[in-house]
Amino acid sequence: MGKPEFVVDRERLEVVQTQELDAPRERVWELMTDPELIPQWWGPAVMKTTVEKMDVREGGSWRYIHRDPEGQEHVFSGEYFVVRPPEYMEHSMAYENMPGDVMHETTTLEELPGGGTRLVIRSRFQSPEVCDDAVGSGMEEGATESLVRFEELLKKQG
Repeated sequence: MGKPEFVVDRERLEVVQTQELDAPRERVWELMTDPELIPQWWGPAVMKTTVEKMDVREGGSWRYIHRDPEGQEHVFSGEYFVVRPPEYMEHSMAYENMPGDVMHETTTLEELPGGGTRLVIRSRFQSPEVCDDAVGSGMEEGATESLVRFEELLKKQG
């Protein structure tokens, strides 16, 4: 429905991603929480994503492995704190290649008039340095590409 929005708020130590999608929020939720579909949209297309673990429930955890074209692994993991289908989830995200920096992320799915969904992802960081490192690492490009790929998958899945 439009280009994903990516806003960095260094004062609040957060990044907010917003995307309006032409699909009901129940469908958006299903695609976001289906471990079989995650590799089709999560992360840059040049990476091969493997879902090693994805237990979407309060107290559950997740772990994804990205492999770049040279075979190097980039591992992301976290724990689910709040899960309220189909409207809200809250979890941690750690980049295991750089231990110690854990991001807190919330995902909200808002129903729009006409049956669409507004997806809002808020990523909060522990310090200005961690926020700057994440944004400087290409977070915007990767996150935007993921949301574009997610929207394409929604259209293909119907």
